[in-house]
Amino acid sequence: MAPSGQDLPWEEIGARKREALLASIPPEWRIPADLLPPETQDSVIDWPETSGWLTTDELVVTSLTASELVAKLAAGHLKSEAVTTAFCKRAAAAHQLTNCLSETCFDRAIAAARARDEHLARTGKPIGPFHGLPISLKDSFYLRGLDATLGFASHVGDAAESDSALAELLEGAGAVLYVKTNVSTAMMIGESVNNVFGRTVNPRNRQTTSGGSSGGESALIAFRGSPLGVGTDIGGSLRVPAACTGIFTLRPSVGRFPVRSTRSGMPGQEAVHSVNGPMAGTLRDLELYCRGVLGEKPWLRDPRCLPFPWRSIELAERLRIAVMWHDGMVRPTPPVSRVLKEVASKLRSAGHDIVEWDPVDQRHGADLLGRMFVADGGTAIRREVERTGEPWRPELEAYRIAKELGVFDMWKLHAERTEFQNRYLDRWNTASIDAILCPTMAFNTVRNGYFKHVGYTGVFNVLDYSCLSFVTGLAVDKDIDTSDFTHQPLSPECKAIHEEYDAALMHGLPVSLQLVARRLEEEKVLAMGQCVLEALSSGTTGGTGA
Repeated sequence: MAPSGQDLPWEEIGARKREALLASIPPEWRIPADLLPPETQDSVIDWPETSGWLTTDELVVTSLTASELVAKLAAGHLKSEAVTTAFCKRAAAAHQLTNCLSETCFDRAIAAARARDEHLARTGKPIGPFHGLPISLKDSFYLRGLDATLGFASHVGDAAESDSALAELLEGAGAVLYVKTNVSTAMMIGESVNNVFGRTVNPRNRQTTSGGSSGGESALIAFRGSPLGVGTDIGGSLRVPAACTGIFTLRPSVGRFPVRSTRSGMPGQEAVHSVNGPMAGTLRDLELYCRGVLGEKPWLRDPRCLPFPWRSIELAERLRIAVMWHDGMVRPTPPVSRVLKEVASKLRSAGHDIVEWDPVDQRHGADLLGRMFVADGGTAIRREVERTGEPWRPELEAYRIAKELGVFDMWKLHAERTEFQNRYLDRWNTASIDAILCPTMAFNTVRNGYFKHVGYTGVFNVLDYSCLSFVTGLAVDKDIDTSDFTHQPLSPECKAIHEEYDAALMHGLPVSLQLVARRLEEEKVLAMGQCVLEALSSGTTGGTGA
């Protein structure tokens, strides 16, 4: 932990914090200079397997899914200490190659893992549903003795005195907490970049972003430095980074998972609520997490949690899914548009009803989100920036220039939000649909520093709908997904995004999509996601689906 040094320049505060983070990595887990890939090497996703730095046992353990690990740990086939050590080492490598971590607590983790092993040996029983499983956390979750800077120099040295409610729950359920991950300043940028730790990059192509604000988590999990992590989402901060790096995530509705004792970049902002949810390499691991957390009755730890245990869901054999081809503001880039058509076609071939969703309301939803975010005139962020004199990130310009709303105008904004939610629900019910299938983002990912537009995710935060970002198994093909300038751009932002699209840079990178269910339908959206994956794994596409 770096000293706060609030009388120091912000540059010095950040430098000391970065030095302290690197010093927390044991010398034996620092990559030798001769094994470091050159900075010009774009992909480091296969580095653990090709470098020879990890042992065969470490590679085997860190290749297992969370579900596979939990089963082997609970049965005593693997020791938590060995598993935790392997993931600590791989997480250390991930940080050195992608700059994905913000904090480590390796000693705490190894001690906890050893205690899990001793308990199992003594009693023959595992500790809870996550017995011995390493789980990573986004920087905003408090862990005692560690900072939660949210990328602000002003928060450096402000170590937490106790753990967040979720951290306590996870440890009580057998999990081992070992790292926290980098975020964007105030967690309000679509890429994970800040003035303290710098930029987290995508291990699949380091010229591209890992997304934000949970981009440290997404980079770590994609690199297999974590089998399961927890991020947060207020406008897409789970789904955007998951899609950028090709992993799965669930954006739950407000009240399903505990938020008590977590740090916010805009504390007290409740016009649109932040939620937290799991990020993992498989859909099954998302359900493992949800069942495990809700089985621990989080509503007894956090008054904001709803007393809803995990519920069994039986889906109709024939789902009715509405496809939103674009959001009326930005058309998807060629690979996203192609994959959306292919997935819709697969679902139709599998016997599901595919209809079109009119994006008529999306622009209003995005406008509401933007106005709610800056309703305080940027005061919450400005206060922290000014404490150390650190510069405003250019991505936060809307907050820097915002004008504060009065109470009455804020009430009117709340009323407008409620009317929007009512209208959207009525349209949904009239269409009798089970879900909306749409892009997670207008692109698969973007070059570092070029992220624009959270409309595809943020509107569903305003609605508080349950959303799954899922890996389609399809990738960008530079020979097929060439730039298309024949269509009319829907906005200046749309024009810029398509002009910046680089098929050669994106070639081979995964394409994800989003499946949206109604509020508090987490069980249903995961079950429907499984149906989509099954449809994708069978047969060939039957047409364009357009």
